[in-house]
Amino acid sequence: MAIARDGGLARRRRIIDRAAKILCVVATLIGLFFLGWILLSLAQRGLGGLSLDVFTRITRPPGQQGGLLNAILGSLIQTAVGTAIGTPIGMLAGTYLAEYARGSLLGALVRFVSDILLSAPSVLIGLFIYVAVVLNTGGFSAWAGALALALIAIPIVVRATEDMLRLIPDSLREAAIGLGAPKWKMITFVCYRAAREGIITGILLAVARVAGETAALLFTSLGNLNWSLDMTAPMASLPLAIYQYAGSAYGEWIALAWTGAALITAGVLALNILARLASGGRG
Repeated sequence: MAIARDGGLARRRRIIDRAAKILCVVATLIGLFFLGWILLSLAQRGLGGLSLDVFTRITRPPGQQGGLLNAILGSLIQTAVGTAIGTPIGMLAGTYLAEYARGSLLGALVRFVSDILLSAPSVLIGLFIYVAVVLNTGGFSAWAGALALALIAIPIVVRATEDMLRLIPDSLREAAIGLGAPKWKMITFVCYRAAREGIITGILLAVARVAGETAALLFTSLGNLNWSLDMTAPMASLPLAIYQYAGSAYGEWIALAWTGAALITAGVLALNILARLASGGRG
């Protein structure tokens, strides 16, 4: 009786295991199908519009040969500034959570706020910066857009830094402290070096996330159809250009929107590949 019962249990487990594998494969194939569909649509409609004018001319009225130079540079500038602001803050907060705040009430509060920011819609972050910065500094500006992107990037870097530092065995910390190194040196020269690949991966993923943000920039940098590199004034960006041109009645602008979408997708894919390479292919 016991043997028969054990045989039936093993058979049920095999059936459940196979069913779970089939469901996982089907879910994976569905995700890959839609990803391939999106990439194929972007390739068909966006890559055909690539030309030298896209990278050398600013946006012009319909009928003239315009490009996306101002939007591309605006995106690069705001993404770079937002990352430069958010990365050190995120790394310091993640370091505090992993090295100083284990089991503390303040650490739990900081982690809770970080998780809320991580899951908050970008439009809410844009509205917050609009109320806190735009209304109090005289109007829309690239600085406000960069601050919104920084708020989006911070919780991603916090999570990556904390998780990577927590994976480091305590024996490394004890060895450094045993040699007489103060804690800040132990963190800087031992922990950061050991967790370097994972932290860099988190930073690259944060850049990939903020590079395609539209809603946060609508309330902060607003966009600009003219050439402007002034951080205190409204500035163009590629996501905003796509948003504005995609709903246009002019075929030329719609084509530019598809081309811009293809450029952003290629950039995000490249950053994800770099993140994968930085992590050594793990994960």
